[in-house]
Amino acid sequence: MTEDLPEFDHFDHDDAWRIGSALVRRCREQELPVVISITLGQQRVFHVALPGSTADNDHWVDRKANVVRRFDRSSLEVARHYDVENRPDFYAAFGLAREEFAPGEGAVPIRVRGSQVGVLSISGLESGGDHDLAVSGLRDGS
Repeated sequence: MTEDLPEFDHFDHDDAWRIGSALVRRCREQELPVVISITLGQQRVFHVALPGSTADNDHWVDRKANVVRRFDRSSLEVARHYDVENRPDFYAAFGLAREEFAPGEGAVPIRVRGSQVGVLSISGLESGGDHDLAVSGLRDGS
């Protein structure tokens, strides 16, 4: 499974602000209790915690983003590809700490001409919601 995520010709701090701000507007209109984080390389360039989110959501976006950086695919695609729910040895097989990595839905790579330059990650919604919101946020911004 390879997801059809948008690619950009360029992506910088201003693009992160534009996409992040558009997501914030949408989430506020729908009263979604999420944390949205965008990183470029290792730098967090956009971060917001909306009403109803918690400090746990901050930790989840970081753990999901670590998966994307490590495997160069969405956190959901990693979870499905490696069947993480049914493979208790996943973390040991890759030498990963559960406290630092969270395969599952909610984080997607940001690509410029095929190369990963950053990660958009979201936490706070029910199953499937974080991933769908992240993907649509990138698509709307491309």
